[in-house]
Amino acid sequence: MPGILKKTHTTLEMIKWEHSIFALPFALTAVLLAAHGLPSWPVLGWILVAMVSARSCAMAFNRWADADLDAANPRTRSRAIPAGLLSKQFVLGFTCVTALMFVLAAAKLNRLTLELSPVALTVLLGYSYMKRMTRWSHLVLGLALGLAPSAAWIAVRGSLDPRIVVLTAAVTLWVAGFDVLYACQDYEHDRAAGLHSLPRSVGLRGAFVAARLMHLAMLGLLVWFGLLFHFRASGWAGVAAVALLLAYEHALVSPRDLRRLNAAFFTMNGVIAIVFLIFVAADVWSGR
Repeated sequence: MPGILKKTHTTLEMIKWEHSIFALPFALTAVLLAAHGLPSWPVLGWILVAMVSARSCAMAFNRWADADLDAANPRTRSRAIPAGLLSKQFVLGFTCVTALMFVLAAAKLNRLTLELSPVALTVLLGYSYMKRMTRWSHLVLGLALGLAPSAAWIAVRGSLDPRIVVLTAAVTLWVAGFDVLYACQDYEHDRAAGLHSLPRSVGLRGAFVAARLMHLAMLGLLVWFGLLFHFRASGWAGVAAVALLLAYEHALVSPRDLRRLNAAFFTMNGVIAIVFLIFVAADVWSGR
């Protein structure tokens, strides 16, 4: 039992389960809009199971697929597999279990979520190989998280409303933008290992410009999203808050100073997602 508990703790650290908060608030935003409030507790519960299991599956698979690359990178060689804390077989087994949990949750929601679950898993797991193939891997990661609002809408309604795809596009660009910034710290390693990324392709300054353009486009999509769903004052305040927080995030780092990158990447993006959810929730309830 102590060994199992230790492996469980190490696995949760490996997959950074607490970072589920990046996509989850946007999924819950879609839930609130689709249900005009809260759906039934079983539906909400299975959505949460699907979200957490999908992200856990994707993160574990990424650690399994990148084990050799992580071992060669000074920044990542202390991760669980290269450090010998977990075996590749254990991590692959964890990936399979969480994938099954995701499919089960999808089956419990409705037929369309079940039918689309293999598509979602393909995107989630496929991202791990994109850095070997294209500089635009950041957008694939963005899509992996950006699917959350559309998937949550389908979970509630059993069909897809084109309006929610605008939020999927916004989240895709938001995630891609901060992943470009995060990839700047691996610039030298990516060059040496022959991996693709925007920082490696266009340099650090070019990567910062690309990230800022992605986030500006994300804000434009949020404005469009607000118009489509007829935001009131609270909703527009949420969009304004996201704009201010993004500006602060970009002020934390520069091509010459990446020391506060973790604060910009982990702390600020979690805050952005939660703040947007709170304001949209207030907007939804004010209109009931």
